[in-house]
Amino acid sequence: MAANAALHGRVQGRDFRLALRFDPATGLLRIAVTDARGDRLPCPAADTEAEASRGLILVTALADRWGTDPYPPGGKTVWAEVSPSPQEPGEGDPPLHHPG
Repeated sequence: MAANAALHGRVQGRDFRLALRFDPATGLLRIAVTDARGDRLPCPAADTEAEASRGLILVTALADRWGTDPYPPGGKTVWAEVSPSPQEPGEGDPPLHHPG
């Protein structure tokens, strides 16, 4: 998302902003990238074999949800939320002890 903002959302003299917010109670991570190009809304590429334009395909695959919000006066914020993945069986479990 940050690479997309730097590449596609750039306006001379204005940077993009990256914000990460983690909620320890829920384990939810929110990633938000704000740029200066509110006129250029993101759209996942239709061609999954293309070398470029796969960023939002990856975001869609990895995030639980994502979207955009306007950022006045002329920018936008692209955000994604990722919740903890289900624990694989055995992960985090104490080691088994077999009496010998």
